[in-house]
Amino acid sequence: MPPSTAKPSASSHSPLPDFCSLPVISALLVVGALCVTLAWLAPESTRGWRGYSVGMVFVEWIAMVVGVALCKLRPWLLRLPGLLPYAGVWLAMVAIVTLASLLALWMDRMLNWELIVPASMAFVRDNAVIAALLGAAMLRYFYVLAEWQARLAAVAHARVEALQARIRPHFLFNSMNTVAALVRVDPVAAERTVENLSELFRAALGQQDTHSDTLGEELQLVDRYLAIEQLRLGERLRIRREWDDLPLETSCPVLLLQPLVENAVRHGIQPLVEGGEVILRGKRDGDMMLIEINNPLADKPTTGGSGHGLNNVRQRVAYHYGPRADVTAGPQDGRFIVSLRLPVEVRHARADR
Repeated sequence: MPPSTAKPSASSHSPLPDFCSLPVISALLVVGALCVTLAWLAPESTRGWRGYSVGMVFVEWIAMVVGVALCKLRPWLLRLPGLLPYAGVWLAMVAIVTLASLLALWMDRMLNWELIVPASMAFVRDNAVIAALLGAAMLRYFYVLAEWQARLAAVAHARVEALQARIRPHFLFNSMNTVAALVRVDPVAAERTVENLSELFRAALGQQDTHSDTLGEELQLVDRYLAIEQLRLGERLRIRREWDDLPLETSCPVLLLQPLVENAVRHGIQPLVEGGEVILRGKRDGDMMLIEINNPLADKPTTGGSGHGLNNVRQRVAYHYGPRADVTAGPQDGRFIVSLRLPVEVRHARADR
């Protein structure tokens, strides 16, 4: 599939909910049950437990039929332009309820059950009106929910692209100065630095078609960044890697860990004359993986430390992994520790890397 540069909008999402999904089917069943219960609890209701039970069975049966029918009709309804899919769903709901009511009335008369009182067309008419009103209300709810989800996805997408497109100017200038200093004294190291820098830029600016990579590729980007900073800071920057059976093929958003490591170097190593040690830990814990970035605390906070990078990482983790993931950060025993608890989502590495 070729990369797409179109931005998500409220109109680009599917206009109808997935009627085959359990939440939507459950919503139909719950609304039907509530309607029967409210009618039974009405002050002027003459229906006893028998009427309540029969009404509950009838309404829940209709709700299931409506859900299955809309599930099958959804591919055809989605071909309609504009808001016509909603009109088609509304008409289908009213038609199914009307036909089901006619069938129930006919069976009640033919078998002499006397379950419908009064056994007249008013029963069909009232059910059709109720279906029309409830159907319109539910479709309005689904429409507003879909619009809200589309806006939320668009905001999250924009934040992801803003983070991916951001390379701190001071890091770029420092890297280029490092390259300039190495060109004459160590051309091989200068060439390697340019290659590392180009890989970081490609990840930040050249992957607009996808925001997901593998953990192994993300750790490679971290290593490339640290290699550049190692040349600049020399012995002041010490790295300890404690990777323990990490699932390298698991899905990972691009540039998720690199900004955290950059923060560790910028705020934990640069302010210290003697430098310090950045500890990178990671291990697998069942279907989760635990990653920790640990750096020394400077005596004085560095300028520009507003916490936006950490907040963006939290938002990206929530957007990519959902509520199962967690990001915590804070000082502990004279060091600053960022911990990520992420679900393992194994996938194949991309072929273009």
